[in-house]
Amino acid sequence: MKHLRSFFIAIWLLNVSIPLSAQTVLSLSDALSTAKGNNTILKAEKLNINISQSDLITSRLRPNPAFNNQSLQLAKSSYYSGDTKWYNPLNRQVWWQLTKPFQWPSLRQNKIDFATQEVKMTENNYFEIERNLVFDVANKWLDAWRIKQLLTTLQQAQLNLDSLVTIQKARLRNQVITTTELMRTQIPLEQYNLQLKTTRQEYKNAIQELKFMLGTPDSIDVSTNTAIETLSVSNQTDSLLETVLQSRSDIKTIQSVIAVSESNIKLQKSQKWPIPELGAIWNPQNTIPYLGFFGTIQLPLFSRNQGGIDKSYFLKQQAQQNLQTVQLKVTTEITAGYQTYQLQKETVSRYAQILQQSREVLRSVRYAYLKGGTTLIDLLEAQRSWYDTQQLYYDAQSTYYQSYLRLMYATGLITQL
Repeated sequence: MKHLRSFFIAIWLLNVSIPLSAQTVLSLSDALSTAKGNNTILKAEKLNINISQSDLITSRLRPNPAFNNQSLQLAKSSYYSGDTKWYNPLNRQVWWQLTKPFQWPSLRQNKIDFATQEVKMTENNYFEIERNLVFDVANKWLDAWRIKQLLTTLQQAQLNLDSLVTIQKARLRNQVITTTELMRTQIPLEQYNLQLKTTRQEYKNAIQELKFMLGTPDSIDVSTNTAIETLSVSNQTDSLLETVLQSRSDIKTIQSVIAVSESNIKLQKSQKWPIPELGAIWNPQNTIPYLGFFGTIQLPLFSRNQGGIDKSYFLKQQAQQNLQTVQLKVTTEITAGYQTYQLQKETVSRYAQILQQSREVLRSVRYAYLKGGTTLIDLLEAQRSWYDTQQLYYDAQSTYYQSYLRLMYATGLITQL
């Protein structure tokens, strides 16, 4: 018996010593920082910056020189000079040519400037993609948070009714209540049990989708005890709007497109001038050496890049029109988002008071029912009213946090949460 006890103790110690893989509980800030570092979409988009930087390297390169050789050999032996053989240099003419295109300094500088502006545009476009993806991650995290709160409410409601059913069974044995009253207590308990199964699956699905967006294979859970509003909202809508119009990533992207368009106009104008190609020729003919000069240039009689120049102006006009559209969109989003945020904030505060009242009512009605001071119908009605109020409160909280996230998205501050 002593050995058997020692065996079980050893097994228990072994189980305790084996570390269990714990879930990583993520706050909203943790989820957003994880997504910015691990999301596969962002990783792929970030490579566009490297691609545009490669184009900048290409713009700095100068044209390569061209090397050309032409050799002519006398074909008929009757034309050979004297008794020479066919491979004799007296029967051969050779042409060696080395040339290089010389692009104008303004053309090269405009290429570099155009590529530089494209790098800036790509970087701002990446920040805009990051802003949108972080907003999607925040909404997915909030969706999981809402389902977890619903799960907590269902578990609490199940616990309340489970304890009540236990009491009812004891009261039935003591013939204080009838079987019908016990069944009326068990029915909502079974309903809560079924809802719990469905809600647990919904939460698992939400966690799986969140894991994909975070780009992590680890087991995760969402935190319901950490603050979601980590950045305060300014009470001055005008100052908030002024800041956003200067700092939001989509506005910066459009401004970069305008800068690229202006640089492209200069580049297209510089491309209307033909590029000369100059070089030297070494031409031994039948052992008689010749030294020459090579030069060629297109005559700009028909094509002077008229289409490219016109297109560059239209692209700039299009970008300027898009900037006006985005600025109007930002103004609408900030105004509507701020008003909705304030409204939902008041709604949550009011629902918190109603929820507290429903808890007090449920507590007093439960006590009165157990003391015989009220009916089961009153107790079940109080239980249903508390459950519905709890649901409405969490829905209002979820809507309020959604309005906060949308306002942070509109201001461009969501990447700083």
